[in-house]
Amino acid sequence: MSTPVTPFDRIRALSADKATVRWSLRVLRWCFMLAITILGLLAITFVIGRKVPIDPVLAVVGDRASASAYAAARVQLGLDRPLAVQFWLYVRDMLHGNFGMSLLTSSPVLDDIKRVFPATLELATLSTLIGVLIGVPLGVIAAVRHNRWIDHVARFVGLVGSSVPVFWLGLMGLLLFYAKLHWVSGPGRLDPVYDGMVDTHTGSLLIDSMIAGEWDVFFNALSHIALPAAILGYYSVAYLSRMTRSFMLDQLSQEYITTARAKGLAERRVIWRHAFGNIAVPLLTVIALTYSYLLEGSVLTEIVFAWPGIGSYLTGALLNADMNAVLGSTFVIGVTFIALNLLTDALYRVFDPRAR
Repeated sequence: MSTPVTPFDRIRALSADKATVRWSLRVLRWCFMLAITILGLLAITFVIGRKVPIDPVLAVVGDRASASAYAAARVQLGLDRPLAVQFWLYVRDMLHGNFGMSLLTSSPVLDDIKRVFPATLELATLSTLIGVLIGVPLGVIAAVRHNRWIDHVARFVGLVGSSVPVFWLGLMGLLLFYAKLHWVSGPGRLDPVYDGMVDTHTGSLLIDSMIAGEWDVFFNALSHIALPAAILGYYSVAYLSRMTRSFMLDQLSQEYITTARAKGLAERRVIWRHAFGNIAVPLLTVIALTYSYLLEGSVLTEIVFAWPGIGSYLTGALLNADMNAVLGSTFVIGVTFIALNLLTDALYRVFDPRAR
């Protein structure tokens, strides 16, 4: 015997259908905005790549090529076609995973990016972890001990981190810790004697060497990454400590903190449970932006330490007029930045019910 359908059941079913429609529309809108953003990024980078005063044809045929060889290479590269047609063909190829050939390495650009991007990812991840583990507690303590010695130290760290150029700090670090004290290994990602000893699975030498049980490779890779990660981590510490301190000072001046203290709650609970709990969501955005900056802004550090990441690859491509590599690298960095922002928005909805 079937259960009779009541009006309340119909209302619940209708509400569920409306919720499904709303969710579907939201997903479609999100996908549309993502596609428009990526297309706009592609268009901007492509137009800039075509309008900069660099002739990619000369990079192929050389300065002494004849006019006929120059014209043939220009046709082969598709540069004789209108700009809109060139862009359409470029987007079509990228949708099929074809970023073009690198003039510098004579390899597909996508293969080059797969080879160099994990090195940047490893360096940026370790630097961000250093910034979070040191910068966030330092900012909280500085806000709690406002205008005391620890607060002055935190502000000094933030000031120096915002003022000193990263390449100068990297050079001084190499001079002191590598050349003088011999505490760390020099430039590069690994000593040549250890090349090829570990199979690449994750792209991270530290993780891959641990999985393989090659501890000599692990400690050698750790010795190489320690100094550049510390340099970039210091800038993360400076920025995160400053932002955390500002957020905490704002929350500690609120009335609910005074009420919590008046009720006799433990100071540690007031600080970490109530005040820090309210800054966790905006702080998450700051951490994500810091990570994005390290992924796209570690070019100088990679050059100073000869780190084989996407920053060094992009710099070499620019110096050699390798526009396919430049456009491909810029696109990957931009998509990574967009993805981190979307992830941050999703985490906002998870940790803050008001954002839902």
